[in-house]
Amino acid sequence: MPTSTANATWEGGLRGGNGSYSGQTGFTGGYNFGSRFVGDGSASNPEELLAAAEASCFSMALAGGLEKAGFAPQRVQTSARCTVEKVGDGFTITSMKLAVRAAVPGVDAAKFREIVDATKQGCPVSRALAGVEISVESAELE
Repeated sequence: MPTSTANATWEGGLRGGNGSYSGQTGFTGGYNFGSRFVGDGSASNPEELLAAAEASCFSMALAGGLEKAGFAPQRVQTSARCTVEKVGDGFTITSMKLAVRAAVPGVDAAKFREIVDATKQGCPVSRALAGVEISVESAELE
């Protein structure tokens, strides 16, 4: 199995510094205190990257789960919201909230939700984030 790599650099102090990151496939971005803890939106942050990882992994894993159950998914779209909060003396990623929408001919809502819930437990990124409360706020069929 492959191993993925990324790099990050932080320059300066916590509040006044700036960071940048890059991945082996060429994606890049910047982050800073404001983008992470104030929500100023002018740069990225680690939680955005975790949300993208969770949404990507969940969509792919759900497609696999649907296929394994005998359905042929046409599209799976997942939105993820990753929250960081002050807990005690430090900051903690406290939750990952998902909204899933899929086009899957022949599946009923109950079976779809059953497969969604199983995916939440089995998705590799969800498993890596085992200490984070992951919830599926909505699961809709198109």
